[in-house]
Amino acid sequence: MEWIDDPSRGDWLRELLDAGAQTTQSVVPRGYDAYARVFHPACLRSLPDRAVPTQAEYERMPDAERDALHGTYIDETTTWAQTAEAFGTALHPLAQWQRLVRAPDGEDWRTRVAPDGREFTSPEEGSMPPELLASVASHLIAHTSTPDAGFAALWAGWGGLLGFMGQTPSRRFFSFDAPAHEQLLERSIHNPFEDDYRKKTWQPGILSEEISRGPRLQLPDREHVLFSAPPRAFADPDWILDAPWRDAEAEEHGFAPSAQHPSLIWPEDRAWVLVSEIDFDSTIVAGSAALVAEICADPAVEAMPVPADADLGWQGDEVNG
Repeated sequence: MEWIDDPSRGDWLRELLDAGAQTTQSVVPRGYDAYARVFHPACLRSLPDRAVPTQAEYERMPDAERDALHGTYIDETTTWAQTAEAFGTALHPLAQWQRLVRAPDGEDWRTRVAPDGREFTSPEEGSMPPELLASVASHLIAHTSTPDAGFAALWAGWGGLLGFMGQTPSRRFFSFDAPAHEQLLERSIHNPFEDDYRKKTWQPGILSEEISRGPRLQLPDREHVLFSAPPRAFADPDWILDAPWRDAEAEEHGFAPSAQHPSLIWPEDRAWVLVSEIDFDSTIVAGSAALVAEICADPAVEAMPVPADADLGWQGDEVNG
């Protein structure tokens, strides 16, 4: 995988997107035979002998009772189908999470307790676990003539990805063995009036200064950094170890290896396009009817076919509305 300083390699996508549209085709190119919606997994929390308390109930608990809860939670991933079953709603191609968990308008929909006492937390937006991407990619590479040549585009707005000119860095790592007063100084919020007079300097990001200052792929309402990336690489859950946008600095501070999920992946022959839009809690694959059928039939992947002009906005779920 290498940075591509000529983002025009992705210009063809812009010509197939409907700028300003409220449908899938505002972020997923039109013109493909079929489209699959891959649902990102959600999180499920339960207790072995009681219902999970709501946030309000938790806040009213005595400290001793709160402490007794810690370590007894059972946390696991769950599917949209299991979530719908728990809340008595229906999973369908245009389902929306807040409708699935029956969240009243204006209330928090990210974490909801089902009637059976289990707590469901919404899927991650713009990203799916490496194992799920690997399962999807195993089908993708079988439906392209160029499985070893392709592209990956990352949204330029991910925090810490690009360097920039500024007064303060976009992220910091704290040393827990530093003296308390030094940690306090690191955490302090600078006087905003002084910021106006502080000289701006280059604040490094995960990617190099050359890449950070370089040209970007311009798509409707989004800027992306473009890389060469063989689709076959993503069929391995450990693809992050070879990604040039791997977060090496975080690893130096004790964090596990990580790399931002690509916003778009496509092979050189353009047989399909995978889009993980930053505001979507599901990934869309555009490709052949055979590819979509395979993805939707895979028991390791929760996916459904969707129309090319599907409305995946919050109001698109009319079944659970």
